[in-house]
Amino acid sequence: MVYFYIMSQRTEVSSYGEFGLIHHLTKNIELQNASSILGVGDDAALIDHFGKQTVVTTDLLIEGVHFDLSYTPLKHLGYKSIVVNLSDVYAMNATPTQVTLSIGISNRLSVEALEDFYEGALAACTRYGVDLVGGDTSSSQKGFIISVTALGEVAPDKAVKRSTAGKGDLLCCSGDLGAAYLGLLFLEREKKIFLEHPGVQPDLENESYVIGRLLKPEARHDIITFFEQADILPTSLMDISDGLSSEILHICEKSGMGCLLYEEKLPIAEDTRQAAYKFQIDPTACALSGGEDYELLFTVRQEDYDKMKDSALVHIIGHITEAASGAHIITKGGQSHPITAQGWNALRN
Repeated sequence: MVYFYIMSQRTEVSSYGEFGLIHHLTKNIELQNASSILGVGDDAALIDHFGKQTVVTTDLLIEGVHFDLSYTPLKHLGYKSIVVNLSDVYAMNATPTQVTLSIGISNRLSVEALEDFYEGALAACTRYGVDLVGGDTSSSQKGFIISVTALGEVAPDKAVKRSTAGKGDLLCCSGDLGAAYLGLLFLEREKKIFLEHPGVQPDLENESYVIGRLLKPEARHDIITFFEQADILPTSLMDISDGLSSEILHICEKSGMGCLLYEEKLPIAEDTRQAAYKFQIDPTACALSGGEDYELLFTVRQEDYDKMKDSALVHIIGHITEAASGAHIITKGGQSHPITAQGWNALRN
């Protein structure tokens, strides 16, 4: 459905002041990690990773570019804001430990609305065992602006980059692809209908799976656990935020390699497939170019095949070739086509 916030009580942000608001929104934080020496409440956080390497990543989420508050519940937005950063930490084969959260807010948002947002953010922190250790607030004349920085730790010999795939490596991914993009199509369609006909109730056709994948994604910490338990160290690794085709080309370019991707191997959930048919879209196109799946894309050596062949968590979708061969997809009909990047681009869209 399309969400609108109706508050029985509204407290203006200005009634708290900047520091009072920060204290109000973060007063219930309890640190979970031994590496978090000092959290919210001082000039800076104090972190000690006890000899491990530190991973740092930052994402900026801007209203009207990355999210639409007309159909995005603030609790979901808070949750997602944390998760998308944790996904980048897992994409280094690392364990996230701390986050900072900064927001720019307009006078459209009340204290109660921000409480909802922080409730979602803290729920994500609790689920993934990370500590919210700092941040900032500011006024904004351009809508709601969110900046999250995530920190993580990894043993020096376990960090995995995008640039280290090798010839013959198996190309793999977790989960299933394309669902979030279909969820966005449903929500945008219903928003358009609602704006044109305010009396019409939204009809999302029981598409809870694809809409849930957009509004409340999860980071694949279970894949990092699987690697550790199966004694697998990927040769390259990244998360799928901008679309599978785009991410594959990143790995190929950074590694100086080509690849063969097989259409028949792409993992697409049946709910996603049926949703695509409702829009008369090819499910394969959604899997290749739809963004915000937050699955993991990785390569492993062929010797690791037996360690992962029976796992339901991961899928082998192709293999790495020499750079001269280029990056191609083999269709179900046996035809070869160059892989092109048509996914999400925040500077273009």
